[in-house]
Amino acid sequence: MRIDDSTAVVAGIGACLPDHVVDNDAVIARGALRTGDTWIRERTGIARRRHADPGTSTGDLALGAGQAALASAGGLRPDMLLLATSTPDYSCPATAPSVAHRLGLGSIPAFDVSAVCSGFLYALACATALIRGGACSNPLVIAADTYTTIVNPADRATAPIFGDGAGAVLLRAGTPDEAGAIIATDLGADGGNQDLIIVPGGGSRHPRHLPAPAPDAHYFHMQGRVVYAHAVRRMTQSANAVLEQADWTPQSVRAFIGHQANQRILDSVADRLDIAPSHRYGNIHDLGNTAAASIPLVLADPAVHQSVAPGQRTLLTAFGGGLTWASVALNWPSVTPCSTAPATDLDSIPLFTTEPSRSLL
Repeated sequence: MRIDDSTAVVAGIGACLPDHVVDNDAVIARGALRTGDTWIRERTGIARRRHADPGTSTGDLALGAGQAALASAGGLRPDMLLLATSTPDYSCPATAPSVAHRLGLGSIPAFDVSAVCSGFLYALACATALIRGGACSNPLVIAADTYTTIVNPADRATAPIFGDGAGAVLLRAGTPDEAGAIIATDLGADGGNQDLIIVPGGGSRHPRHLPAPAPDAHYFHMQGRVVYAHAVRRMTQSANAVLEQADWTPQSVRAFIGHQANQRILDSVADRLDIAPSHRYGNIHDLGNTAAASIPLVLADPAVHQSVAPGQRTLLTAFGGGLTWASVALNWPSVTPCSTAPATDLDSIPLFTTEPSRSLL
């Protein structure tokens, strides 16, 4: 979708990360995994991640990220809330209305968006369309996930990958020439490959009151090698599509942020797009794969804001279960991000220790 006249503009950015930092050795010990720190770093680019403490839910992290985005926006009041997550507080009801209530936003519309790791970009595209259609003026888009609640700690293929966290952006109506403006979006899905990324038990297909189809059916499952190929191909195609809509060349992009799933995937996509290494940004080394929250957490990283100037061309792309994929072209925002920890006040605390995306290839 090309944005021609009015569009959404990023007015505030927030992040919320658990305090508990877990390095690779701790993950290995927790699940008695037959692997090592070097193996994990070389194949994923991950050295550490954050784990939510017992009792801290996705909604709690979403609340913190929402508070931080509101603080960053300087008092702009949301009139709608979209929460991207695949680990909601409950299977029913949605988590977004509770987060809106806890934020003190009254009876504004609030709903969840379920597109797994593409969820933030799906929600961002939806919010942009809602602004253009006049349904809202200042939607708050939050992405939050606690994958440690659905990942089997004894599964070497998934346990080292995932961390917990939340990121948020508050949008306002504006014009495409502004810093922070959404220029174009691209969305796609392929339900024929839903089994590649799945939690097979617990839904209406395999209800919890019936015998589980497998002992680990309520855990997250992923066919990593096949997913790798799909992710690289779909993210590259989607990114090229959104660049064409925006009438941008890959060489004109000054900030490339992909879903923080695996550093090798990020490198492969950026290489295929011909994005210079100096223009690639990420935090997978320190935060791991935070699912839907991964892209907004990079957007909230102070280190990235020191490197990218407001208004510079920015490309976001993601791939997730469903299968789903999405890309967004925007002008880099002119806002100061704010960070909180779960159940804390709005005082900014040093949650980030990230560096620019580092290549493994």
